[in-house]
Amino acid sequence: MSWVFAAGRRRPGMDATVRQARADDYDDVAAFADAVWADRPDTADYVPDVFEEWVATDGPDQHTVVVEADGAAAGLCQAVLLTDTEAWFQGIRVDPDYRGRGFGSAMVDHLFEWARERGATVGRNMVFSWNDAGLGQSLAVGFEPTTEFRWVHPAPDPDAAATDGYTVTDDPDAAWQYWTDSDARTALAGLALDLDRTWALSELTRERLHGLADEQAVFAVRGDGTRGMAARVRETVDPGADERLAEYAVGAWADADAARALFAAVRADAAALDADGTRVLIPETPRHVAEAAAVRADVADWPDFVLSADLT
Repeated sequence: MSWVFAAGRRRPGMDATVRQARADDYDDVAAFADAVWADRPDTADYVPDVFEEWVATDGPDQHTVVVEADGAAAGLCQAVLLTDTEAWFQGIRVDPDYRGRGFGSAMVDHLFEWARERGATVGRNMVFSWNDAGLGQSLAVGFEPTTEFRWVHPAPDPDAAATDGYTVTDDPDAAWQYWTDSDARTALAGLALDLDRTWALSELTRERLHGLADEQAVFAVRGDGTRGMAARVRETVDPGADERLAEYAVGAWADADAARALFAAVRADAAALDADGTRVLIPETPRHVAEAAAVRADVADWPDFVLSADLT
């Protein structure tokens, strides 16, 4: 499916076309991706590294498009179905030479329609908090702010032990009970790292948490009742640092002592996997960020924002 449009409105026979991305678009995409963040020389765009894989793996649950203008690709966006009702949108890029012509809106409109046709009722994307242009573009194409989170990176440690008075179990029901009533779940709008897609967030359900207990690892911090939870979602490789990372879908806890116990369990778990590092998603609240810092979990420099669009 493709269409031709002008100034962001679908209009037959004019200007530019939204179409399926092809492998031979690589040079065009890599060129404008490098230009998108030209004002941040220390920040490399991941899109050139993943574009060829995106094109090769497109199928029923994934759709990558470009805007073709003047015979070249001048914009890019991808949609992925994470669950029966949740779609994830990523890699929204527009060649700086073509900004202001509605290319972003045209691609997202196309992908919203694609996702709706496959049953999605909500679409989400993620934007770095420092990316002013990306935030503005996300609002312009139909997303609304939903939540924010921060990464923390407790170092693997085989000798890490729970705080006195706390134990950590692998009971997914206890972890779920804590999550359902936690301020972390409220702050994160019920979202956590997706089970299958790195850098995507989807709703954490009881069924999915039980699946992680079976296939990965779940942690429930016990003190005076259940005081925290976390769940490992995968092991991955960070290509920028050539590190093996243990990724945790979410970390939530009641106070600094519970945080210390929770991150001790994460440190020991990552060490047992022989991981070089960790990546744990936590809510971007003053309490969670401050307590993670207090227990030396190595807090990232900035938060990330998640935005959503109603596709019903």
